[in-house]
Amino acid sequence: MASTLLISLLFSLTIVIALALAPSSHGLNQKLSQSSTLASTSTEFTYHGGPLLTGPRSINIYLIWYGTFFLKDRTPITDFFASLDPSKGLFPLKEPAVSTWWKTTTSYKDKAGKPVSTTFRLAKQLGDIGYSLGKNIKRAQIANYVKSKIDNKILPLDPNGIYLVLTSKNVIVERFCMGSCGFHDSFMASVKGRVVYAHVGDPLVQCPGLCAWPYAVPAYGPPGQVPLLAPNSVGTDGLVMNIATILAGAATNPFKSGYFQGDVLAPLEAVTACPGIFGYGAYPGYPGDLMVDKMTKASYNAYGVNGTKFLLPAMWDPIHSNCKVVA
Repeated sequence: MASTLLISLLFSLTIVIALALAPSSHGLNQKLSQSSTLASTSTEFTYHGGPLLTGPRSINIYLIWYGTFFLKDRTPITDFFASLDPSKGLFPLKEPAVSTWWKTTTSYKDKAGKPVSTTFRLAKQLGDIGYSLGKNIKRAQIANYVKSKIDNKILPLDPNGIYLVLTSKNVIVERFCMGSCGFHDSFMASVKGRVVYAHVGDPLVQCPGLCAWPYAVPAYGPPGQVPLLAPNSVGTDGLVMNIATILAGAATNPFKSGYFQGDVLAPLEAVTACPGIFGYGAYPGYPGDLMVDKMTKASYNAYGVNGTKFLLPAMWDPIHSNCKVVA
């Protein structure tokens, strides 16, 4: 009994330290409940006065597949983007839907009272199967990589866009899997202003326990835990969970002057304020109550187009001041 208690205490301490050391704009999936995050601190989740990615314009996604991605891996991800936008008539009849999850972002409004855009468009996709930057990449290289695509007119300059670089499982990115499952940032593209770019990596080989939990055994914690079955695949569903996290942060805090809690250099954003929460009743080490597919036994909490199933993280609801799960 004493040894079990010691392991549990060490697990909780390790997770708290990991969160404290986490970099800004990350896509972490630490196993912490709401009571362990915002509810336990006096610092409020506040709006800092800067611009958001607001409507009525759509948020345009410029997607770069860096490395080797097979069709079976790409399809659920493009389905996820299609599922975000109910305006196209492609949204599923079943609830809870991916687009329902995104509606929580409309509670985030700028100084003029304009909410975050509810519409998405996968504007363009590029592939880089030749690994033009190599397989060991610094974060600064990603910014320069995206900027070169804009400068060379391969991608348009879009102030309401998110330039998202997805790296395959065999690509090492600075700080990826070192407490971070992805990040978003911005750079000055021209005199017209800044643009938002982001990175998310496939965690299957490098850190499934950190960036694909609960579909993998957690990186830290008591032994013997059994991971849930993924509806698509561990790597793909890990990518989707962290893409969702980064999109929410990029839309509500695109230039580090929007909505966040804590220090600007290490903020908790719309989703990272609610780590490890996917369903009602979540607590450290337990993602919450989820739906389970009768045939495959895969766990999920949202429906997308083409019958695709996803697991989406809870998002901070600024109106009710709590972590809201898709329902």
